[in-house]
This record gives sequence, C-alpha cells and structure tokens, in this order.
Amino acid sequence: MVGRQFLKEHPPALKYIFFTEMWERVGFYTLMAILVLYMDNVLAWSDSKKGDWYGVFLAMCYFFPLAGGWLGDRFLGRLQTVRLGAILMAAGYVGLALSSPTQTTSFIVGLMLVAVGTGIFKVNMSVLVGNIYQNKPQLKDAGFNIYYMGVNLGAMIAPLIATLNNAVFHSYHLSFWASAFGLILALIIFQAGKKQLLLADDLLERKLKGKESQNFTSETSSLTLTITNNLSREEFRGRLLSLFILISIVILFWVAFYQNGFALTLFADRSTIKLSWLRPETYQFFEPFFILVLTPLMLGYFSQLRARGKEPSTPRKIFLGMLFMAAAMFIMIIACWRGGNRDQNIMSPLWLITSYFVVTMAEILISPMGLSYVSKVAPEKIRGLMMGSWYLATAIGSYGSGLLGKLYSRFPHHQYFLILTALMLLAAGLVALAIRKLEKYGA
Repeated sequence: MVGRQFLKEHPPALKYIFFTEMWERVGFYTLMAILVLYMDNVLAWSDSKKGDWYGVFLAMCYFFPLAGGWLGDRFLGRLQTVRLGAILMAAGYVGLALSSPTQTTSFIVGLMLVAVGTGIFKVNMSVLVGNIYQNKPQLKDAGFNIYYMGVNLGAMIAPLIATLNNAVFHSYHLSFWASAFGLILALIIFQAGKKQLLLADDLLERKLKGKESQNFTSETSSLTLTITNNLSREEFRGRLLSLFILISIVILFWVAFYQNGFALTLFADRSTIKLSWLRPETYQFFEPFFILVLTPLMLGYFSQLRARGKEPSTPRKIFLGMLFMAAAMFIMIIACWRGGNRDQNIMSPLWLITSYFVVTMAEILISPMGLSYVSKVAPEKIRGLMMGSWYLATAIGSYGSGLLGKLYSRFPHHQYFLILTALMLLAAGLVALAIRKLEKYGA
C-alpha cells in the first residue's frame, strides 16, 4: 500500500519511461550476453578481431549520446529522437539475426546500427526523466532511482532469455530476434504514453510557445552573466581541472569494468564448468541482480554514516570503488592460478560469481557517484558538455577494454588479469593523490 501511494506521487509518464527503458535494455543486454560468444563460436573470429569489434561497438554506444543530445536539443526533439534510436536498434538486431559466417556484412552493419541507435536513445530518455519532474523537483532523485531500477531489471532478464534460447533451441540467432522483439515492445509502450510524454519534450514546448530562438538566446546570455558573476576565473578553472582529473582517471575503471562482456565471458566459456542452467551467457545476469540487491543496502549504510557525520566524500567513495575493482580482478588471478589458465571447463562457477559480486560493489561506488560529482562540480553553463565528457570517457575506456582483450590468449590468463589489477591500483593511487583537489569542489 505504501509503495502504491509512493508511486502515485510520481508523474504518470514515469511508468511509460520505465517499461520502455526496461524492454530496450532487454534487447541490448541479450546482445551483450552473447556478442563475444557469437563472434567466437559462430563467426570463428580470432580473439584479436573479437577485441577490435567489441571495443568499437561499446565505444560507439557511448560516443553517440553527444550526437543524440544535439538532435534532441535542436532538431528532432526528445520523442522523435527516442523513436529514431529504437527503430535503428530494431533494424540492427534484424541485421544480426540474418548474419552468418558467410554474411558478416550483415553482422557488422547490424552492430553499427545498434550502437548508433543506443547512443541517441539513451541520452534522450535520461533527459525525459528529468523533464517530467519540472513541477516536482523534490521527487527527481527518487524518479531517477526508479528509472535505474528499470534499466537493471531489463539487464537482469536479458541473460536468462539468451540462456533459454541456447539451452533449448541452441540458437544465438533466436536471441537476436528476441532483441528485435524487445525494441518493438519498447516502441509500442513509448507510443502508448505519447500524451503523457509530450509535455516533457522541451524542444516541442519551445516551438509551441513560438519563443525558441529568442528565449534560448536571452536565457543563455543571462546564464552566462550569472555564472561569470558567481565564479571567479580561478574557481572556474579549478573546477574544470578537477573534472578533467577524475574523468581521465575513470577511463581506467571502464577498461576493467567492460571485461564482463569479454575476458570474463571467455573465461566462462573456456574455463568454467558448464551446467544446464548456468551457461556462459548466463553470468551477465548476476551484475544487475546484485545491483538491485546491493544498492538499497549500500544507500542505507551511507545514510547511517551520514546521520553520524561520518559519510565519506564522493571522491573517497570513488577511491573505494577502484579498490573493489582491483580486488575483483585479483580474484580472477587466483582463479587462473587454480586452473583457469588451462582453458578447460574445470573451474567452479563461484569464481566468476564472486568476481561479479565485487565488480558490482565497485560499479555502485563509481558510476552513479561519478555522475553526481560531475553534476555538483561542473559550472552550470557547461554542465551538459561535462556530462557528455563523462560518457566520452566511458567510450574511451570501453574501447580500451576491447584493445586489451586482444591479448587474452597471447599469454597466461593470470597475467592478463594482473595487468587489470595493476591498472585499477594505479587508478586508486591517482585518486588518492588528487583527493584534496577533488574534494575542494565536490565533497
């Protein structure tokens, strides 16, 4: 009853955004669960070639939000850009479903369509969430938490779909078709909420008022004057330097984090015992599952610390996240020493599940905390640009994960995870060195 009353306080548009995002993520993470496996077992590509395409794909997914924001801001509006992204993704999944060892062009084109569609879809969905709370700003944080739950619910369902398809029908292609179906459902739900979502399309609202150019110019001038008066040149530069430091360091985190779809998936396929209910593609279920379980617990823990005046600053949480990620990679070093180096299906699934558990703790401490830091520290007139820079860092790091992945089979696997552990310890050390600078503007 309390939960229903709580949800009634939120804008009606939220439920359409929630389920649209959930089904879009079902499509995307079904692909992510089998992408490397498909390139390995069906296309028979080398680890080097798989690494190239894995990195390029993820980099494009996080680079195109810059273009998607521009389209939503100035040309198509939020709703039209979301629809365009969903259509491109659906077409991409069909291309993947039609691919084969003799039809690799269909695979590559499909993958690129999914990447572009994902990029322009995700940024505008995030903006829509913020826009529907214009009259209820006190509920915005809770609204984003609900939205994020939809993201992870979809991410949790997706590997189960891929597992069912492979276990029962022995078909990666059926999973690609399931991804396309997920996007069709997302489009239907989004269209059903059109009336509720129209008011959240800020470009459409400006056009209806007939004040787009005039208001944008005057508001920008006023905003620039306000920022100039409120921030000294020294503080402005200091804030930018703090953001540059953190955004540069976090690239190393994403290099390690996106091994979940590459090195950890290959370890699951080549080194881990295969069970009828636990296949290589199933392991990506655990991260979103742990997010749904751990996030409330960690928020409650930090709330207790805050009540006692002992909550760590945002940069210190990020530092802890780097250490957790180093620990997750170290777990894999031990797993490789214990037999994973042999590429024989002899290792207990608990090695990977434990590693995913620790990776999730790192993600909770770094990903949302990084976004929070950017929102607090970025000067208002360039906040959007700085958010785009955060995604750009994700793009660079995810591409780096694929470049590093090319080395997975070139030397013993424990050395591969040793490199990742060293990178994360380096990242933690860099955050520690810059901690006072980072805390100066965004404690």
